[in-house]
Amino acid sequence: MGVWEIAAISFGGVFVLMMGGMPIALAMLLVGLSGIWINISERTAMGMIGQLPINATMSYELSVLPMFILMGVFVTRARMSEDLYRLCHGFVGHLRGGLAAATILACGGFSALSGSSLATAATMAKVAVPEMRRYGYSDGFAASAVAAGGTLGILIPPSVILVLYGIATGTDIGSLFIAGILPGVLAIVLYLAAIRITAQLDPTCAPAAPRIGWPERLRHLRSVGPILLLFLGIIGGLYKGVFTPTEAGGVGATGALAFALWRRSLSPGGLIASLVETVLTTASLFLVLIGALVFANFMNLIGLPGALADLINSLGLGPTAVILTIVAIYLLLGMFMESLSMILLTIPIFFPIVTQLGFDPVWFGIFAVMVTELSLITPPVGLNLFVIKSVIDDLSVGDMYRGVLPFVLADVVRILIIIAFPWLVMVLPEMAR
Repeated sequence: MGVWEIAAISFGGVFVLMMGGMPIALAMLLVGLSGIWINISERTAMGMIGQLPINATMSYELSVLPMFILMGVFVTRARMSEDLYRLCHGFVGHLRGGLAAATILACGGFSALSGSSLATAATMAKVAVPEMRRYGYSDGFAASAVAAGGTLGILIPPSVILVLYGIATGTDIGSLFIAGILPGVLAIVLYLAAIRITAQLDPTCAPAAPRIGWPERLRHLRSVGPILLLFLGIIGGLYKGVFTPTEAGGVGATGALAFALWRRSLSPGGLIASLVETVLTTASLFLVLIGALVFANFMNLIGLPGALADLINSLGLGPTAVILTIVAIYLLLGMFMESLSMILLTIPIFFPIVTQLGFDPVWFGIFAVMVTELSLITPPVGLNLFVIKSVIDDLSVGDMYRGVLPFVLADVVRILIIIAFPWLVMVLPEMAR
């Protein structure tokens, strides 16, 4: 069989196993090993499964993952999501669509500390959706605001996916973190614009809430001030080169622990539970990483990246056409897979092609994450929507599909802006060098 036939059978096998209920990590691992065994040799397959897990997980750069995960766990246990939401509610909730705007802003702040889209969506849904319902927001629009805000978790630093992208491609993680700042701010601005326009067109879906006085606003600001300073310290330290991303993870975890203890929200049992949760989450991420690397090595051994590059050259596709094709592929994959699996499965195939076309590795990392974000809220699946549905089970999926359309359009505009003006991604990393 040729390269394309083997690749088609392999990807099909991964999807079939996933649809059968097998975790994506194990599906990629099984198909990758089986493919190497059948198409290359038994010795190569056994050697890879013996060496690759150790080589992949012994990387010093990977130590940043448990630190940032632990930071997010501590922040969650300190009930920071509720305080962030109350703070944003106090400043913008009295505007039409203000509670939805407060949700986006709070999601942006929380995702900067948790680094996970699914965790941000699930956590903020419990806080924001009941509050918006109380003030008369439509269910679909309220849930969609949380789903859209949750996508910021894999872009605004620190981001677990950006760490894994950096390790998989050899791209500087500090530069990726800094590069995610402006696109993250742009995402928030466009989401707020989508909320404003939707609220103007249909005032009944997002009415204004009562104004909150300045004394209460300042009280909420004081309650979240220390953790906001921690985030600014982490980003500032990375920008100025004071510490490496791994050291930043240690600083963040230590600061979040101090904050949780200061708020008396972390008992000895809670500390142990936080450590166990961090270990389990880290182990699951490592398993996905190992499975993706085995599958990617199989694709490299059969020559798929080269065959794909030859196909692009033969079709005469320009760089922009290639990028738009990648957008379409990610949207298709988003119907079946979550963000981490998509990135780890596709980056080894796409990365050599886009760098050969002259795209900067840092820019492509941010672009890939943004397209993955879009797939998380795009019907007919939209994983963030179903996460919120699992948290608040009386929501209508049809209402959420209708409510999320303004945010999908905002993401499409953002991706087109980043393609047209790549300097928006690269300006901060270049200034930090």
